[in-house]
Amino acid sequence: MADVYKEMPDERGYFGAYGGRFVPETLMPALEELEGAYHFYKNDPEFQGELNYYLRHYVGRPSPLYFARGLTEYCGGARIYLKREDLNHTGAHKINNTIGQILLARRMGKRRIIAETGAGQHGVAAATAAALFGFECAVYMGEEDIRRQELNVYRMKLLGARVIPVSAGSRTLKEAMNEALRDWVTNVRNTYYLIGSAAGPHPYPAMVRDFQSIIGIEAKSQVLEQAGRLPDYVVACVGGGSNAIGIFHPFLADRQVRLIGVEAAGRGLDGEEHAATLNRGSPGILHGSLSYILQDKDGQVKCAHSIAAGLDYPGVGPEHACMKDTGRVEYTSATDAEALEAFRLLCRTDGIIPALESAHALAEAVRLAPDLAKEEVILVNLSGRGDKDIPVVAGARGVSV
Repeated sequence: MADVYKEMPDERGYFGAYGGRFVPETLMPALEELEGAYHFYKNDPEFQGELNYYLRHYVGRPSPLYFARGLTEYCGGARIYLKREDLNHTGAHKINNTIGQILLARRMGKRRIIAETGAGQHGVAAATAAALFGFECAVYMGEEDIRRQELNVYRMKLLGARVIPVSAGSRTLKEAMNEALRDWVTNVRNTYYLIGSAAGPHPYPAMVRDFQSIIGIEAKSQVLEQAGRLPDYVVACVGGGSNAIGIFHPFLADRQVRLIGVEAAGRGLDGEEHAATLNRGSPGILHGSLSYILQDKDGQVKCAHSIAAGLDYPGVGPEHACMKDTGRVEYTSATDAEALEAFRLLCRTDGIIPALESAHALAEAVRLAPDLAKEEVILVNLSGRGDKDIPVVAGARGVSV
């Protein structure tokens, strides 16, 4: 089974029944050019050497693996380890992928970068990489996310990016991605579209997965060294799915390791205000690929909801859709309230302020740990830090900051 995953996607960009390339005809040459460049450079020693240099000396890799003693003692049962992607430069896992893609864009002769962002972490990472290498950068962001993530908007502007507000629809990540795709259609000759999640048309899902797999490669080695065994569970939050696919992928062949993706249940799965695409969605096409999406009976994409802006998306990467169907990964969910409680817990037990996105994965670990034996191990991908979420968390408690 593991070999099947290793060979995905196929030559048409499909992970089982999902993926592909559903875009306007004007973008097909650009995607073919990108696919050719990526396949060449991913095996090019000079490209890999430069990528590794920046990951180590600029991003700060390897990120630490931390035994969360306080949270473990609070929960009882299994030991909980955190992969500290929050300690990367810019404060999230997103920088791994943006460094990789911008090195590719430079080799392709592009000079302008566009990106979309929800929580702002990918926008900050894209603006950072653009500043580092002297690219013009425009970031599309929904007005609701701009309101929720004011700090990251200011960070992007400080880094020299132009933040373009999107007022359509739910004014969140879905609409931002729509506008970024429109920009790319218009400016495809000189512009590189730096997608932040393992979603979008082929080859983006595979390319983002490959750049983010450094998380799982490091974590596997670190947990063997510190815990003396492979983890029993690897847990990560899932919106578009980049941090989850990054930590899951190196563990796919280890069948004894249970992989759990945690979606945003928002205000509850029984209502309409959630972002649990794999739990409540159905196959459909969104942003250039076939995957699970939230849609009504007429096939219209529904609005998603999550207190975490980075999970507030009605689609998911196609590789996750495939792994849901095959059962290799289990997909659960955590509500806004459960994520807020997990956020509070980690602050108090271990002195770490997690991103609200990551707090969804922590909520699953808190559920699992008490029923497991003390020698068992839960590995959680702490995908980002929570500074950006302080106003949202304070607001949820009626506090003004």
